[in-house]
Amino acid sequence: MSNADQSHARRNLLTNEWILVSPHRLLRPWQGQFEADEPTVLPAYDASCYLCPGNERANGNINPDYTGPFVFDNDFPALSTESEVDAPGHDLFQARPESGCCRVICYTERHDLRFATMDAPQRAAALAAMIETFAELDHRADIAYVQVFENRGGMMGCSNPHPHAQVWATSNVPTEPAKETQAQLEYLKTNDSQLLVDYLHAELQDGSRIVTESAHFVALVPYWAVWPFEALLLPRRACVTAPSDLTDDEVVGLAEVLGAVLAGYDNLFHVAAPYSLGMHARPSDGQSHPEWQLHVHIYPPLLRSATIRKHLVGFEMLGMPQRDLTPEVAAQKLRDAIEDAGNNSKS
Repeated sequence: MSNADQSHARRNLLTNEWILVSPHRLLRPWQGQFEADEPTVLPAYDASCYLCPGNERANGNINPDYTGPFVFDNDFPALSTESEVDAPGHDLFQARPESGCCRVICYTERHDLRFATMDAPQRAAALAAMIETFAELDHRADIAYVQVFENRGGMMGCSNPHPHAQVWATSNVPTEPAKETQAQLEYLKTNDSQLLVDYLHAELQDGSRIVTESAHFVALVPYWAVWPFEALLLPRRACVTAPSDLTDDEVVGLAEVLGAVLAGYDNLFHVAAPYSLGMHARPSDGQSHPEWQLHVHIYPPLLRSATIRKHLVGFEMLGMPQRDLTPEVAAQKLRDAIEDAGNNSKS
């Protein structure tokens, strides 16, 4: 028997955590929850949308009559500008101040578009707005980390279908980037090279998990993927530690690959696919961080169809994450979906 049909565990090089792979579980009958399909036809402008141009937001502010990307401070930020925490009174109760700021980036004035359905210039402009916002917050002395991310779809808790991303800038480095910093630093000290640069080289040699690529970026299903159709996007050039390091051509290349992957999800599941997406960059502490390589994570929750999703429950919450199909199979399905989406767009 091979890894394709028997249970085994794979190590996530970025977090040093293990993931259980159980491909034989796909044979079991499904009697779990079915999610309702999300409506896919939206108007170009929605008078009730608080992100559309000219509309009033929940706090009473009026959006400008914008075209293209529009960036503003989140009206209901998860982080306060200042943070003070009283001493809990016992060594076993630990807390720390956590302040920062939150921004919203509308990709476009068009309510009916998504990153997957925007054209190439629109995608590049949206990425440019994310990068500009990152660069601004990255230079602030009170900020230790800048997280750019997008939640798409009600299944992922997105409160508004208007195409937008968020930026949360925190006074401490969050848990996941902290783990990735440590793993990449240890690898650099041991091997005198960048972990994700070496990893991409190994993946390109293997080829089985590559999903799509451009001259500047590669999308793949990581060897250690937890979510069924998880994707990792990596720059081909080494020593790209942050989105602000990208050249104009690399931004275009990232937009191309990201758009292809997201359109592939839509085609694979025949729905406006939900996902959480985020850029992971080096900490914003003014240091060079030669161990870091910029990358983009995409976590779509769907498992078998538009109405059957993956849940992290039971053993996955108490033991370790588990997946039901191998990353190699997932990558092949995504490659086929992207190819079909491309053929459909030409016909």
